[in-house]
Amino acid sequence: MKELSATKNIEVRFSEVDSMNIVWHGSYMLYFEDAREEFGRKFGLDYLTIYHNGYYAPLVDISFKYKRPIIYGMKPSITIHYRPTDAAKIVFDYEIKNPEDGSLLATGRSVQVFMDLQYNLVLLNPDFYEEWKKKWL
Repeated sequence: MKELSATKNIEVRFSEVDSMNIVWHGSYMLYFEDAREEFGRKFGLDYLTIYHNGYYAPLVDISFKYKRPIIYGMKPSITIHYRPTDAAKIVFDYEIKNPEDGSLLATGRSVQVFMDLQYNLVLLNPDFYEEWKKKWL
């Protein structure tokens, strides 16, 4: 099975840091969202594609582990890794690193499920998602 991943460079904005000049913890979730969008563009699993196939993909679980601070002025990179599962969900792992020295700054995981456009939970993989997995995995 192929490893699917994408990397996005982050520009830390002043509005994302706290009074200690450290990235506020809530900003990590935004970085994860940016990585999911980058992955979606690269592999054709973006939110519009999901929606045009008749589904939403809401987050049901997201977590991160803080390793080292991200400071204003740093330009870290975030790598997102797709984690295959047979269940009707999309699972990603994340790594945020400092490209200057390769140090690991944070890790995380997110889980998304499928809902139809009437907000009903979908328990089986949608056809378009099965086709996507056949193409990429």
